[in-house]
Amino acid sequence: MALWENHTTVMRFILLGLTDQDDQKQLLFAIFLLIYSVTLVGNLGMIDLIRTSLSLHTPMYFLLSVLSFLDICNSSVFTPRLLTSFLTTDQSISFAGCVVQMALMNLHGTGECMLLTIMAYDRFVAICHPLLYHTIMSKRLCVQLVVVTYAMGMFISAVQTGNAFSLPFCGPNVIDHYFCDIPPVLRLACSDTTTASIVLLFFSALVTVPTVSVILVSYAYILITICRMRSLEAQRKAFSTCASHLTALSLFYGSVFCVYVQPNPESASAYNKILSVFYTIVIPMLNPLVYSLRNKDVKAAVQVRVSKLHRKGICQKGIW
Repeated sequence: MALWENHTTVMRFILLGLTDQDDQKQLLFAIFLLIYSVTLVGNLGMIDLIRTSLSLHTPMYFLLSVLSFLDICNSSVFTPRLLTSFLTTDQSISFAGCVVQMALMNLHGTGECMLLTIMAYDRFVAICHPLLYHTIMSKRLCVQLVVVTYAMGMFISAVQTGNAFSLPFCGPNVIDHYFCDIPPVLRLACSDTTTASIVLLFFSALVTVPTVSVILVSYAYILITICRMRSLEAQRKAFSTCASHLTALSLFYGSVFCVYVQPNPESASAYNKILSVFYTIVIPMLNPLVYSLRNKDVKAAVQVRVSKLHRKGICQKGIW
């Protein structure tokens, strides 16, 4: 903390946000408020459904409930601050607030990468070793994997956030974004950022390379196993269990790579903001829909839950 106090003169950062047009802010406020509301209802509903439905007490749905929790946390890091920016003229965020936002972003972003990888491994075990599935993917192992996910997230978050804010900030304080992302913050530093950029690249690769490798290897074995199945019905059923996860993977990694893996990110600010909105705000809303609309087990559990609530409502009316 003393290091920051000695070298930092910037006390607040200015977030330019998504737009500076007043006539667009009211519409954007309504849109993002709707998205955030759907995100909370959808993910909380998914968590409650998995918790209360015995048919969904399996490793896959336990991991899905953790993903829903991560999506709520991830969306809540960005959306409330963005909604506030549409209603006020003060677009500033305190130095400490920027640090906290970046730390939470790294924590939940790393956690989502790790969790999607664990879910890919879960599908590999379910399809390639179905008889050993419940033995391998025990409740104890699932809990341990979730703990490792959060531990890794906290470690990466501490390193990446500390790496960014250990630099001196003595002049420019305008961030051309709607949140405190690492690359635009590094561009405001008053010293050479070569070492910080190398650290950023190294620890980003430390997360993405192993996770993407595990995902690719898992689905390679899954594809080989499905192709060896003699029954078309068995192939269709096996593929359907992976379809939702593949969709979630494509949405998350596709948008993240488009934002961060490009030759000159500074020249595509507006483009990056749109894609960032997609993976930070829109995807947390879409995940419950992706996993429910294409999943027979979830649909059946929803029908059972609705019928129970309907019967309970009828009983209460009868009592009164």
